[in-house]
Formats: sequence, C-alpha cells, structure tokens
Amino acid sequence: MNPDAAEHHHLPLLRLASSKTKKQAFFMASAPNSNPDTTPSLPPPATSLSPSSSLPSSSVTTASYCTPSITTMDYDHIISILHLLPLDSILCFSMTCRKFRSLASSESLWEFVCRRDWGSSSVDALVSSFSSVERREMSWKRLYQQVSQLSSVSCRRLVSKDGIFPRPRASHSLNYVSDCLVLFGGGCEGGRHLDDTWVAYIGNGFNRVISWQQVDSSIPNGRFGHSCIVIADSLVLFGGINDSGVRHNDTWIGRLIREGPLDIKISWRPLDVGPVAPAPRGAHAACCTGEQKMVIHGGIGFNGLRLDDTWVLDLTDDLISARWYPITNARLSPPARSGHSLTWIGGCHMVLYGGRGSGYDVLNDVWLLDIGRELPEWMELKYDNSNIPSEMPLPRVGHSATLIIGGQVLIYGGEDSQRHRKNDFWILDVGSLSRFQAMGLKRPAKIWKKLRLEGHCPSYRSFHGACTDRSGRNVFIFGGMVDGVVHPAEAYGLRFDGELYHVKLVLQL
Repeated sequence: MNPDAAEHHHLPLLRLASSKTKKQAFFMASAPNSNPDTTPSLPPPATSLSPSSSLPSSSVTTASYCTPSITTMDYDHIISILHLLPLDSILCFSMTCRKFRSLASSESLWEFVCRRDWGSSSVDALVSSFSSVERREMSWKRLYQQVSQLSSVSCRRLVSKDGIFPRPRASHSLNYVSDCLVLFGGGCEGGRHLDDTWVAYIGNGFNRVISWQQVDSSIPNGRFGHSCIVIADSLVLFGGINDSGVRHNDTWIGRLIREGPLDIKISWRPLDVGPVAPAPRGAHAACCTGEQKMVIHGGIGFNGLRLDDTWVLDLTDDLISARWYPITNARLSPPARSGHSLTWIGGCHMVLYGGRGSGYDVLNDVWLLDIGRELPEWMELKYDNSNIPSEMPLPRVGHSATLIIGGQVLIYGGEDSQRHRKNDFWILDVGSLSRFQAMGLKRPAKIWKKLRLEGHCPSYRSFHGACTDRSGRNVFIFGGMVDGVVHPAEAYGLRFDGELYHVKLVLQL
C-alpha cells in the first residue's frame, strides 16, 4: 500500500496518534466504557457533513464522512499505518487491547522501526557483527529496547600482533573509515608535535589482536589540537597547532587506498577552499553534517585567545574544492571555549558540550545547533539538576563525544579545572533533545544517564581520540593524557598514553 494514501485515508487515526494525551491516543478516548481486552472502533469525524448541507446531495457520500472500523482493516493495512507513527504512538497503540498488542509486536514492524530510526546501513552493520546464533535468536523489538535502554558498556584493551604501537600522544585525531582506524598527529612528551599517520584494519568480527601500520606520509605537517572528520570514505582535516605555537587554518583531504588487510596506504592533498577561511586555531570542535558539510566552532586562536565563532565548510563539489562561510546571524551562540565537543545527531542538527571558557572555567553546558533553517539557530538546554548532581556529568574539557547506535551521544573522560581526569561514561539522550527543540520546552526531561563499566577499567584520561565503527556499537579509544607519577614541585603527575581500547555497548540479545 502507498503510505501517502494511507496517511490521507486514515487521517482521523493519525490525528489521534499525535494527541498530547498519548495513552488515550489510540481509540480509548472514543470508548469510555471499553474493556481493554476488546477491540474498539474509531468514531466518525466530528465535522462530518449532514444531508442538509448546502452542497448538492449527490456530492455527499458515506465515504466522505464515515471512517471504517479498524476491525475491518487487514493486517498489512494496519502495519502500513503503524509505519507512519512515532515510537510513542506505537507503544500507546499496543496498550489499547490484546489484539493491538499482538499487532504492535510484529517482527516486521520492529525491523522497520529500527531501520527508520537508526538508518539501514547502521542496522546492517550491527546485525552482521552478530554471531550466527545471535542472528537466529534475535528479536527486533528486544533489540530496539536494549539499545534505547542502554545501561552498560564493556571495555577491553587491544594488543598489537607484532608489538608495534603508535607513539603515546594526546590531542590527536582517531577516525574509522573504510573498515580501518586512522590515527594522525598529536602532541607527545616534551611538548613536541607529531606528523605521523597510522592505520589498523578492523573490519567485522575482529579479535583482541590488531596490526598497526605506519603510513609513509610527510603531509600534512605535524600538529596537535586539529580536527579530522569522515565524509563518505574520505577524511577532512582542519587547523591545529605545531610545537612552535603556530596556529594553522589549512584544510586537507585524505583518502585510504586498501588493497588488503595488510596493504593500506593513505593519500593526503590540500583542499582548495578559495580566499575565505576561518582564523587559524587549535583545540576547536568539529563534526560533519551528512556527506556535504563540515562545521567547526571555537578553539584557541592567536595569543591564546579563545574563540566563539562557527564556520561551515560546503563540500558539495565532490571534495574537489570547497567553500568556507561563517554563521554570523544567529541570535544566540555559545560563549568562547576550547577543548569542547561538537557531535552531529542527524539531519542538520548537532550538539555542543563542555570545554574550557575564556576565564579558564570548565563547562558542562549543552547547546543545540540547527543549520537547516534560513537563519541558523543555537539553543541552550538549561536543565536544572542542582538537587541531584549525580544525574549529570561534572564539567569537563578534553573529553570525547561519539554518536552511537540508537542516535545517542556517548561522552567519555576529560578533566576538570583542577586537571583531575575522568574515566566515566555518560549517555546524552538525543531523543529528549529533539523533543525539547521541537516543542519549545523551557526545560528538557532527563537527558543524561551514567553507564556501568564492565571488564577492563582504562586509566583516567583526557584529550584522547575516540571513534565508532559503522555499526555504532563498537567504540575505539586511543591515547590521551593520563595520571602519572607526581614529581617534586609538581601538583599532579602527567604522562601520555599509547594504548588502544575497545568499548562495546552491552546488548542482551
């Protein structure tokens, strides 16, 4: 059945489904004395025409003002209507009676909901990572429930097959592209920058042992505090700082050439962006929006000045050339900061979190950016958890923020204003953020959840690199600054880490 036809033919049903009184959305309001174990019917529309209407009698037909009982619809018809409804409405539908509960438990319906809400490519990658037994016993409804109610992650340290690992570092970039991890640059002991590029093939079904390869690449030149994102199968790198304190504002494109798991090369080239570009900077935040734009915000510019500007890189010319332009007409925007995160959450929306402000204060505010509007708009989420501090993460800078399966943002690590590093995992509920933005709520519902950690507990760290694979279930974390031995005349110890961790979302399939 054509979904558009279903939407118009059963408009009263969809109107009820979108009602604010969700538990009454599906037919219960029309049957005050209904038994939950019986099947109710839809009432006719309240504005149906009467025979005394001024319209010619021949134009008034039963079909124009009578809605058929849902009991007369066949299974496929009802399922096609459910495909049009948001999750809350589907759940309300299932609470109406036994028959509807059975219909709303359809495996085909829940597979559709998973693919609709998470994207088919992510779902295919997730399912392909399951064992044959897990795939055979998998329930789509249970999978959706497990992902949406995620409560824990497991962590293990990965070892190198031949004992070769990249040099310990921090403020580097780590990306997952073409089934490989790609590591570039960063800072190391002595305040020196690094200009090396490393790759490790991951694929699906990997084990604890991987093989790092250093790729012979003399460009881009060494830097730390840069940003590097993935657009399609390419890397887009911007900015950074070298060990002389020079800030960059160049843009590079990196492409992987993989002829086998152990034969991987990478080709870097500067991207022609024309005469307009953001001011040179490092420690800024960046993310992609789909496969055509990169957005950056803030960072540290000349003379250590923290920035508050937002720029968009238009990559619609198939990565041959591009154009930078600033967002200058937003009514409100986040204050200047560095070491924060900016994460794409779908469509034209992204979420900014934390960082260090101009007064060196460490922040934990949350901002939403919508660049799909005629006038791009920033919106701050002013949530009040002052009475329950354990229900939100403490302020932090140098953390990671990764989009995982289910459209959630996974926050890990970072440090506070006293340089106390962290190893906690938090989920930022993007669904609550979307409802907050769409409905104009003054305060969103609970948007944070702290996750339990199973398995190996990594060292407390900040300014590490993190990324996720295509499935959104597996997160990889490399390096960063970790607690070290406290030397005389030092308030705290500091060392650079060179270990790779695999963090997996715990799903009870």
